[in-house]
Amino acid sequence: MLKLTKKTDYALMAINFMSCQKDDSVANTRTISEIYNIPLELLAKILQRLAKKGIIVSQNGPKGGYTLAKHPSQVTVGEIIRAIEGPVQIVRCHEGETACLQSERCTVRSPLRKIEGRIIELLDQFTIDQMYAEEVIEEITVR
Repeated sequence: MLKLTKKTDYALMAINFMSCQKDDSVANTRTISEIYNIPLELLAKILQRLAKKGIIVSQNGPKGGYTLAKHPSQVTVGEIIRAIEGPVQIVRCHEGETACLQSERCTVRSPLRKIEGRIIELLDQFTIDQMYAEEVIEEITVR
């Protein structure tokens, strides 16, 4: 089953909060933590990781916090997921040629790679501002 961790949920919530700030104002970790009921220490680690990956920018000082490094239309769900979870993989056998004992005779590896590629493509096309747009349900279609 494909499932993202709570860390990714929290990262997406925090990024959405930052994208809604007026005049590029700084989002405070404590404020985000309180609004979304996210453990403060966990949120701080998540935001540090997002900053290290260049998705958000940290501003130090008494009025410090975080802002998006790019406009929400340029931040994809895929890059956020990879920043928190690591590479997107639907099965472990794609980790390397020797990772699976059945790799020589496997009949599902190639089709699963295609599916995985389509999932990654969708995640990399889907931006933060699209994610929270009202018409988002209409844009996501299963073909």
